[in-house]
Amino acid sequence: MKQRKIKLHRHPTAHPEARANLLFVHGGYVDSSCWQHYFIPFFQEQGYDCYAVDLAGHGASEGREHIDDFGIADYAADVAHAMAQIDGPTIVIGHSMGTMVLERYLEAGDAVAAAFLAPVPPTGTLPSAISLTTRFPGFLQAIERVLDRQRSDEIEEVLTRVYFAKDMSVREARRFMNFIVPESQKAIAEMATALMVRPKSRRKLPVVVMGGEEDAVFSSSMLYFSAVPWRGEVRRLPNLGHVLMLDTQWQSAADSLLEWMEKLEIVSSCSA
Repeated sequence: MKQRKIKLHRHPTAHPEARANLLFVHGGYVDSSCWQHYFIPFFQEQGYDCYAVDLAGHGASEGREHIDDFGIADYAADVAHAMAQIDGPTIVIGHSMGTMVLERYLEAGDAVAAAFLAPVPPTGTLPSAISLTTRFPGFLQAIERVLDRQRSDEIEEVLTRVYFAKDMSVREARRFMNFIVPESQKAIAEMATALMVRPKSRRKLPVVVMGGEEDAVFSSSMLYFSAVPWRGEVRRLPNLGHVLMLDTQWQSAADSLLEWMEKLEIVSSCSA
């Protein structure tokens, strides 16, 4: 089968001695632009060569016209394709749906460490979705309307409260709502039944599981259960919601991730 064109965005650091490479994997309903606003410039300044992949049907990658055909395994193959283009030790960083993609990739793929941000709980998204739509009855309709390029104060208020911490204003969140793009219905269904598609084996590697204490999508109380199979470290971050890389306190999430990575003492082979 011919490899579809998958876009790998490259953001090299200006530092003469680069640390490990970082590959960022986005979650559902967004593309790699979610990383390019704050996180990638921050980690470039810290001496990391940064890469971000657009999964199939997202951003600059092929497949938008039949995005509903792609599942978690397809997205994991996209990560493998991206990793094959990166030289040297690489830390993979995924958000939300991207964490499930990385878990599937890591069944056979190679990475020196992994960070799971706001991960899909081991129980899948269905319990969270029921809770979310009970608390925010207009949420699903708000997503559909934004995808249809419809906006209103009500829609923007709902999305702000779902995705961000309490101190995020609707006015500030509004500029990020253009990041919302269609997601694969197949991938959504697989996330709902995550227990049936969890990896059969897990590599031994350093793992950190991070999430915001104000995450309305996946409760931070579930972070422990995501970390246990990996024997990973858990970090609950105050004043942060689900989309922690774009939240008002994004810097605290980036600082925490940086501090964890610095303890690994991984150096790029290109700096030798």
